[in-house]
Amino acid sequence: MAKQFARIEDAHQSFINEQPIFFSGTAASEGRVNISPKGMDSLRVVGPNRILWLNYTGSGNETAGHLRLSNRMTLMWCSFGKRPLILRAYGTAKTLHPRDEGWGDALALFDEPYTARQIYDMHVETVQTSCGYAVPEMEFTAERDILLPAMAAKSGTVEDYWAEKNTTTIDGLPTGIFGDDT
Repeated sequence: MAKQFARIEDAHQSFINEQPIFFSGTAASEGRVNISPKGMDSLRVVGPNRILWLNYTGSGNETAGHLRLSNRMTLMWCSFGKRPLILRAYGTAKTLHPRDEGWGDALALFDEPYTARQIYDMHVETVQTSCGYAVPEMEFTAERDILLPAMAAKSGTVEDYWAEKNTTTIDGLPTGIFGDDT
């Protein structure tokens, strides 16, 4: 049975820290809903109602475009281990870019900032746990060591890649990556 909490409890934070993957969900008022798997030690619980998530450069930039129009965000973790559990954090988020005040302090919490494109600062309003009985049991073997070397091997700068791939969402919404309508 699902249980709701007004904050991230110590047991929730321990569960979050143990999971090698989480999923983010955002949506504008119209268009596609985006759900993305995330990993690479890119998330920090920094308080009972606050999460910072470092967003590495990738082929899409849906979350940034959605948050410009609607600041709603859901993060989800699920156990693939022996003990089944699903944990969701519901709240609102703002996007921090390298040009924004607070970027440096937030980035300092992460070990591998190369190709960091945004940091999402989420205010958690509700935490919900549920059973996870239908989630399969699987074994984690390793992080993929592909993203950072692939980005380093690209010609041009990371900003060139952003200009090519990250200025709009798949629905054509601007992401604000350069601080304007793109």
